[in-house]
Amino acid sequence: MSLITVKNYTVRSDLLYTETDEWVKIEGDVATIGITDYAQKQLRDVVGVDFVEKGKKVKRGDAVATLDSVKAASDVYTPLSGEVIEVNETLLEAPQLINNDPYENGWIIKIKVEDKEEIRELLTPQKYAELISSRVEKK
Repeated sequence: MSLITVKNYTVRSDLLYTETDEWVKIEGDVATIGITDYAQKQLRDVVGVDFVEKGKKVKRGDAVATLDSVKAASDVYTPLSGEVIEVNETLLEAPQLINNDPYENGWIIKIKVEDKEEIRELLTPQKYAELISSRVEKK
């Protein structure tokens, strides 16, 4: 796995991304979803996480978690439709994992993908890096 660095933000080359700063790792028909390094740095210190319940059917764009940070509360949206099959309960006790390790131990939910065609709509690492770059330049 290689990394793309934009300013001081890391984008992993083995993941797909959304314009709302979620990352997606596809393994068969399971998608693991979290927030990007860029997103966690914008939120600052994450102090709490609320999830939708396991077994819930979700449509692309639905909020599947709320992250509470010292700065604000922020929703996490599912980039794909499907059924929530797992939530990262470790985050209930250690929400700081989202800041410390957003791409591994800080994952948020896993869904069983219903419509694999939706995967085509996700951003490549390069496109997401360009998106971050354009945001950083505007600041």
